[in-house]
Amino acid sequence: MTEETTTETAATEQSDQVQIGILGQYVKDMSFENPNAAETLQKMQNDKPQIDISVNVNARQMAEEIFEVVLKVSAAAKHDDKTAFVVELEYAGLFGAKNLPKENLQPFLLVEAPRLIFPFARRIVADATRDGGYPPLLLDPVDFGALYQQQMAAAAEKENKSVN
Repeated sequence: MTEETTTETAATEQSDQVQIGILGQYVKDMSFENPNAAETLQKMQNDKPQIDISVNVNARQMAEEIFEVVLKVSAAAKHDDKTAFVVELEYAGLFGAKNLPKENLQPFLLVEAPRLIFPFARRIVADATRDGGYPPLLLDPVDFGALYQQQMAAAAEKENKSVN
């Protein structure tokens, strides 16, 4: 009888533990534009283009313990005011989160989850630019913690302005 009680207690303790996992990853949307390839490829052999990069993260709940996190990466390269290429990628991960405290959910979805899928999105962007005839665009690592802090500070500032 003691063995049964011990087994039941262990099962109960295990079912209360936080469980997080990646259920899947996928390209949700992707675009690569190469409008002036014939001109820019020749010119860029000697000169580096100006590249503007933006990264954004969104998350939404799909089911009780399942969340979709979408990492949106946009990069536009210009040379002499002509667009060399534009690449836009929405790369998503489906995450399961069981017994995660509510106060930890948003930081997990907006910091840790994108950190886990970023290397895959980085490779896709590099492959797309390489396949477009350019050197691979290797994105620098992103500090998703700092990005999250900036978003929280901006939201708090906006809230303070609306109260006053």
